[in-house]
Order: sequence, then C-alpha cells, then structure tokens
Amino acid sequence: MSAPLKLGIAGLGTVGACVARLLERQRDALAARCGRPIEVVAVSARSRGKKRDIGRKKPRWVTDPVTLATDPEIDVFVELIGGEGDPAKAAVSAALAAKKSVVTANKALLARHGVTLAAIAEKNHVALNFEAAVGGAIPIVKALREGLAGNSLARIYGILNGTCNYILTRMEEEKLAFADCLKEAQQLGYAEADPTFDVEGHDTAQKLAILASLAFGTKVDQGAVYVEGISSIAPEDLEWAAELGYRVKLLGVAVKTDKGIEQRVHPTMVPKETAIAQVMGVTNAVTVDVDAIAPITLVGPGAGGLATASAVVSDIGDIARGIRTAPFGRPSARLTTSKKAPMQRHEGGYYIRLLAVDKPGTAATIAKRLAQQNISLESIVQRRRGEPPHGGDVAGSSGQPVPVILITYATTEDAVRKALAAVGRDKVILGKPQVIRIEKN
Repeated sequence: MSAPLKLGIAGLGTVGACVARLLERQRDALAARCGRPIEVVAVSARSRGKKRDIGRKKPRWVTDPVTLATDPEIDVFVELIGGEGDPAKAAVSAALAAKKSVVTANKALLARHGVTLAAIAEKNHVALNFEAAVGGAIPIVKALREGLAGNSLARIYGILNGTCNYILTRMEEEKLAFADCLKEAQQLGYAEADPTFDVEGHDTAQKLAILASLAFGTKVDQGAVYVEGISSIAPEDLEWAAELGYRVKLLGVAVKTDKGIEQRVHPTMVPKETAIAQVMGVTNAVTVDVDAIAPITLVGPGAGGLATASAVVSDIGDIARGIRTAPFGRPSARLTTSKKAPMQRHEGGYYIRLLAVDKPGTAATIAKRLAQQNISLESIVQRRRGEPPHGGDVAGSSGQPVPVILITYATTEDAVRKALAAVGRDKVILGKPQVIRIEKN
C-alpha cells in the first residue's frame, strides 16, 4: 500500500469536526478504496482551548492557517474556515502555490475568486476540489465536471438553500405567514439569527454562479446573477399555486439563451408533477437539462455537518486515488466571459396577483394594459377564496377589493413590468402586484 495521504484541516467548527471523525470512522474502508491510508496530521482553528470532538487522535496544532497551508508535512490542505476574504483566501492561495492540493467547502471564496485560484492550481499541477460548496452531499459538481462531460447542457436549476425550502414548505402545509415560519426555522437552527443572506437569495446566487461555470464553461460571475428572495411570498400565493397546479420554490436557474447565459434566483412556480416540486423541507435538489437524454435530477441533504463532511471526504478520496481534473471542468484559460442576459428580456410564463378595486371598468382596464404589451393570458381567476368564479367585470358583493389571479403565456419580464406599471397609474388596483415566474418543465 502507498504512503499515507497527510491532511491539514483549517477550521474545526461543525463541518471540520465531522470531517475528522468521518475520516477516523472510515479509515479502513477509505484505505481499501483509495489504495493508501488518509491521516489528519495537523489542524488549525480560531480557539485552541475550545472542546471539540475530532476523534481519538490529537493532530498537531498550528496557530496560523496560512502557516498550516504551507506546512511541509501535509499533502492536502482542507479549508473549512469560510468567507470570501482572508484568512481563507490567503491560506488557499498559499497552499496551491506551495503545490498542495486543496479541498474546500467555501462557496463564497469560489464565487469571488474561483477562476484565479483554479489558475494557480493548474499552474502547480495540484487539485482544487469543492464538491461540498454546492448542494451538500449531492454530487452535482462531480456530475457536471466529469459525469456529463460528453454532453451539451441547456439549463441547470435547483433548490440550493434548505432554509428557504423549509420556510416555503411550512407556509404551504400549515398556512403560516413568512415571519412565523422564519422564526420557527431560527429556533430549530435552520436559519441564522440574521437570515438575510439565505432568505433574500444571496446564498443560492453564489452556488448558482459556480454551477453555471461548470455547466457552460464560463468564468464564475456572481454579479451576473439576478437575485430575488422569498420574503414577499404570502400564504395566499401558495394557496393559489396549489389550486392552479403549481408549487412555489426558491430556484437558482442558469440557462443558455441566444442573448447570453441567463442566471437568476427568485421564487418560482413549478408544476406539481415535476420531480423538483416534490422536494420538501430542508432537502436540496438540482435538475440538469442535457441533450439527447431526459433531464437528470439529484436530490439529497444540502447542509449540515455530516452532509457537508461526506462531500469533503469524497474530494479527499479522489486526491488519494490520484484523480485530478481542471477545477471548473476545463482549463481556466479556456473559461469564457459570459454575456449577461438582461433580466428584462427573460421570457416565460408569469403568475400575477392583483387586488382590484370595486368599480366599473376595472377588468377592461387591466386587459387593455396587458394587450398593449402583447401579453396573452392562459387563465384568469376573479373570485374570493371559496367563492365560485365571477363572470363579467371585477366586483365584490360586499364592495371590497377582489383578488385577480392572472397566468400568462410566455412573455418578457419587461412587458410584464410595463403593463403593471400602467395598471398602477390607472388606479384600478390597491397595493403592489405580486409577480412570480413560472418554470413549466
């Protein structure tokens, strides 16, 4: 059997401790699969005095992660510090420059500096593996980089944030408001004390930027992603979606169009019969549209210590086997700068919820403004919950405003926004219209 592969782990939080314990528990199996033992010989973390369960063996302590990254006794640097800047960036850069392979779960670092780091890795003929950065235990990075290397991809989309999926699931199942479900998620540890990064879609955007690079051979560009969160979603939107045959999910979507690579994160209505609509709770899922075969959907735990550690150890195992591929599926010099497809030109179906005022001519005014933008309607519902459909103009028996639900055929974002702005100026609706994009298949 070959000499042991020696690791240095920087970051001993939930994930780092799980990685150390998993490597110890699977030591014999990993050695058999990889042809050599894998050993953690040194570690680094912010506090040496904190009690941690990292297994029976006590690796050598190194105070500075950058020093650990260039330690002559290690072969692989495992970065689990987090954050797009230093010390994570400095440590990873130093390790790669010192000809050490790197395994990281740091999506923020890769979304900001991934191409630069990939170039350093390639120059020094070492690996930069990051399966754990997207989708937790779901092997989506390896699938895109290796498993589907012989295919052309048209679209990749998925549920990439368990916090948002949990909140939307609870809102749908229990008819709860967003704020109540968020509070519950925080109590259960699914959401941070400041949940903005998750619920406003930024976590998903970082992951989508990485997936888009792998799928389409473009440079990672988080700034090219349109981002919209779930805080505006109301229980009635989920009820209407169910009645119309849809379910609402926060999706990250990257699609190749004639206008460029469209990258967007937003609440999305998906048909109930689709695989991704069945993914509930904190689970993640990614669907890939591939030429010549049916779409592929991968589903699994997207976060948590064990799920993330599983992906980290898988990456370490590849290095132990001697497997090394270009980090983003092709040499970094051949990654193209993607033309950003403007969101205004996005084409698709839309769900629109309006609160129409009770006066003659309201429905005619709304229809006129839609027609001016060449928007065709697949369906229109004018009724209060529990009431039969109205005929004729919008009106309420009690004189109260009436919710009007519109489902459009494929149109552009720009057309929808212009039509709704005109409807607002006509003063035939109250409040801000709710708009949710639809992914048909």
